Amino acid sequence: MSQAPNRMFDEFAKLMTDAAGAAQGVKREAETAFRSQAERFLADMDLVKREDFDVVQEMAAKARSENEALKKQLESMDKRIKALETAAKPSKKAPASK
Repeated sequence: MSQAPNRMFDEFAKLMTDAAGAAQGVKREAETAFRSQAERFLADMDLVKREDFDVVQEMAAKARSENEALKKQLESMDKRIKALETAAKPSKKAPASK
């Protein structure tokens, strides 16, 4: 009789081991399916990779600083042109001699 309970416990332990293995397999299948669906969802959203975003952000910052420098240079040139135009205008006070 002592063999029957031992055998029953062995069978039960084997059944539990098989069930745990099956549960691990189901877990892996579920994770794979979820990961696949998530990747498909993100691909459909047409998102930008972080590296690409950082590169474009740096390009925009550089373009902005160059734009500001060119704006200052243009303003400086405008002031110089106006000063030259003012200096080149003949004075109306002095009559021109013939």
